[in-house]
Amino acid sequence: MPFTGKATYDAGASLPELMEDVSDIIGIVSPFETPLLDHLGDAKRSASSTVHEWLEDTLLPNVDSLNQTVFSPGPTSATALTVVNGARFRVGDQVRPGASAEVMLVTAVSGNTLTVVRGYGGTTAATLTNGMALAILGNAALEGDAADAARQTNRVRKQNYTQIFTATVNVSGSMQAARAHGVADEVDYQKQERLRELLRDLENCVINGVAPAANPQGSSTVRRTMNGLLKTIATNVFTPDAGGIPPGGGAGNDELNEAVLNAAMRAIWEQSASRIDTIVVNGVQKRRINSFITGSRRFAPGDSTFRDQVSVYESDFGVCRVVLSRWVPPSQVLLLDSSRIEVLPLRGRSFGFKPLAATGDSHAGQLVGEYTLEVRNENAHGVIRNLAVSAA
Repeated sequence: MPFTGKATYDAGASLPELMEDVSDIIGIVSPFETPLLDHLGDAKRSASSTVHEWLEDTLLPNVDSLNQTVFSPGPTSATALTVVNGARFRVGDQVRPGASAEVMLVTAVSGNTLTVVRGYGGTTAATLTNGMALAILGNAALEGDAADAARQTNRVRKQNYTQIFTATVNVSGSMQAARAHGVADEVDYQKQERLRELLRDLENCVINGVAPAANPQGSSTVRRTMNGLLKTIATNVFTPDAGGIPPGGGAGNDELNEAVLNAAMRAIWEQSASRIDTIVVNGVQKRRINSFITGSRRFAPGDSTFRDQVSVYESDFGVCRVVLSRWVPPSQVLLLDSSRIEVLPLRGRSFGFKPLAATGDSHAGQLVGEYTLEVRNENAHGVIRNLAVSAA
């Protein structure tokens, strides 16, 4: 129906001048969306304590590096090599130095010193340098040999803390009884508004929250707060600069581009079994990701819609949903494996309304929820920091 500028019902000019003409629709423009929580979905279980714990384990590492500056008689012929972690090696290991084609065979291990056969199997000896990576290809056991000493890793207990979110509702008896525009039940309306605020705050704390440095378990004087994603992720923290994207360093303040994003995802993939499936960004960095396709957009003569949006980013290291959340700092990008992240309520403490004792002519109550964040294998996730925040 075309817009005519007239109401669909004209009451005429005979109505009293003082009669109110107020719509029964209440407009709310304040941000309250929770895109990351919606993407993660409801947890499959609940937390059972205010200190929530989970177990993590790792496989025995198969990568180490040289810790040696002088090679005798030379870097292509030295057979006594000093490494960072000698306990990772066994007699019979085949080892490849760096990106070379050489394979070395370990014949003895003494502390952090390896004795090796260079150019094993006719391969060409590489030039060794301090800090060069050593990849353990695998171990070859002797037929009929006695069993090696058992080796294993220890499971590690990780933890986070629950955080209590509350909002109070208090409506006078007169307000509840009076007829209000757009509201059938004032108490119910206030519940909905406060719940939207609490859900907004929960997502903000899941991203940005920090636990107290002392007494994080909380007390009658210390408020218990959870560690969010930005605080929890410590292994894969990237700062782009002109020389690449090294973890934890660099000049920073460069614009996000596809090379930076792929380098970070590749670094996470190389040192974990994780594949990033979620990229969480603020509006500035979302526009940067959209600009990846600027040079390849094509439109037919009959197209009437201009599309400039990347909702899914697919690379060799993961197919990622791009989630726009206003609560992520503009200069940062979260790279997540969503299968390892859950937002859990404390058992029986998901958001609910708790009536309070009446102390007068009012309807009082409190919305209460207690939640925590479980981030399994924090090295399966990453953060790109110190990005330029100029408008894209």
